[in-house]
Amino acid sequence: MQTYSGPCRSVLYIPGSKPRALEKAQGLAVDAIIFDLEDAVSPDEKIAARDLLAETLKTAEYGPRRRIVRINGFDTDWGAEDLKAVAASGPDAVLLPKVDGGADIAKLAEMLDAIPAAKDTTIWAMMETPRGILNAAEIAAAPRMEGFVLGTNDLAKDLRSTGRAAMMTSLQLCLLAARAEGLICVDGVYNAFKDDEGLRAECAEGRDMGFDGKTLIHPAQIEIANAAFGPSEEELALARRQIAAFEEAKAAGQGVAVLDGKIVENLHVASAQRILAQAEAIARLEG
Repeated sequence: MQTYSGPCRSVLYIPGSKPRALEKAQGLAVDAIIFDLEDAVSPDEKIAARDLLAETLKTAEYGPRRRIVRINGFDTDWGAEDLKAVAASGPDAVLLPKVDGGADIAKLAEMLDAIPAAKDTTIWAMMETPRGILNAAEIAAAPRMEGFVLGTNDLAKDLRSTGRAAMMTSLQLCLLAARAEGLICVDGVYNAFKDDEGLRAECAEGRDMGFDGKTLIHPAQIEIANAAFGPSEEELALARRQIAAFEEAKAAGQGVAVLDGKIVENLHVASAQRILAQAEAIARLEG
């Protein structure tokens, strides 16, 4: 069901219990915000955080930033009430934690259907359990789905693994499922928020794999993620040259073009057009 075509280069977690953080997020150069009622909020703050966030979403101005709320799971004391409170405030999307299968999403979609203010609210799924990874295709095809968020910390715990390489199969399965259904797919967090070089390297890897962006735990990570997942001037220039070369070849009655000694076909033009469209979407967001 993806409805959002804007960029998701940087997706920042903000605790729903912190008024100052909620206020500061209004001015950050981030593409999307995950307002977190789950892991970032202690049990004794859950209800107050829910009420604060519901009111904030009604009154605060976050501009074009995608507003995503991570509720608590429905197997907790807070999940159902979280959904009622925040969905009535009209967020862009609800993020469900620890999704194991399509039935989890179908249940959430049915609940959203009963809330008039949530008519256009989409669903994102935290992909962070082994069962969820194995069921990625059915989750991606479930009602109201718009995006996947990789929960790499929880996944590493359940896999009993260390290191990024151990999660490559899981990451790729989620990307395959997301692309099959036209969903957004955002990479997991990089925990060492003061390690710029490490973050830059992991962003580059995630981009090369095909992720749309990266979830972030600190505002200091935004600039690096935006740069990594946005097209460079060199990429934009090449995209324009590829399109021009192909159009020239087509006008001459040829099915392919040659640019810099390389073949340019329809598929290369489609990729070039996507890059230019991404740049336009970023310009609109930042403008």
